[in-house]
Amino acid sequence: MRVLGVDYGQRRIGLAVSDPTGLLARPLRVLQRPGGDERTAAASVVQVVSELEADGEPIAALVVGWPRRLDGSPNEQTPLVEAFAAALRQASRRPVHLQDERLTSHEADQRLALRERDWRRRKAQLDAAAAAIVLQDYLDQQPLPPALASDDPDACAG
Repeated sequence: MRVLGVDYGQRRIGLAVSDPTGLLARPLRVLQRPGGDERTAAASVVQVVSELEADGEPIAALVVGWPRRLDGSPNEQTPLVEAFAAALRQASRRPVHLQDERLTSHEADQRLALRERDWRRRKAQLDAAAAAIVLQDYLDQQPLPPALASDDPDACAG
């Protein structure tokens, strides 16, 4: 089952998705944030989940980047993201996990700069790349599925 990563911002919502094994994250797309409150934004993300599932990609959970200051304390965005995560949990009826997102936008910009020198082009991809970093951080903290955690190399051979 796949996991969807979300980087919730004031203007845009970056989305990323895991592979079916839940080991690797990749940027998916960027949504322009719709007008309205967190429930409206959550409905936009749930629409993307429905589209993915219509294409045969079941989404088991959602991971939302959780903004914090460098010292770990909440910042001005933290309560907005927490409200969005609560709205998303209710609208999607799936587990929603908060994942520390400190410095992910900076890391995403550095990674994108290696391939794309034009800042305007990077900016268009930045939120989805940040969502992929948040999602990958989450995935890296999860236990491996039994077949992948085995020391037996034949355990993964199907």
